[in-house]
Amino acid sequence: MDHLGGIVTGPRPGRMRDRRGRGPRGPMALPGPLSPQSVPAHRPPRASFDLLVGDILGALEPHFTVEPDHVEIVVEEAPLLPKEWTDDVPLSIVTTVPEGHRVVLFRIPITQRSGSTEELEELVWSVVLDRLAEVWHMSPDDLDPRPR
Repeated sequence: MDHLGGIVTGPRPGRMRDRRGRGPRGPMALPGPLSPQSVPAHRPPRASFDLLVGDILGALEPHFTVEPDHVEIVVEEAPLLPKEWTDDVPLSIVTTVPEGHRVVLFRIPITQRSGSTEELEELVWSVVLDRLAEVWHMSPDDLDPRPR
């Protein structure tokens, strides 16, 4: 028995546990009746990455309307590489399709090379800007809408 006579109320003291490396659990991590309304719903890593790419492409929208070459941005999990591949895994590739160009971003190599969400965002920005600059034959600095 405890000093309250067997009545236990309120949350456990301390932090929520991260069991077996699967991320935080409990009412503060997942949506539900015990979660506050301000807590965003849990998103899988793929959906979070897609939202990040969508936000970056939204910021670059004026360039897509001005440039004559059609460019399609696609997100894939990882590239299919031959067994004898010895170089670093590519973060993205550019291919030519009948409609124009296709930029393929590889989510897993990009996320593994970044340690935090800020590094991930910066890496995705640099990969997208580099590939679009390659397609449109201009400098990545000219494409970047962020303040310097």
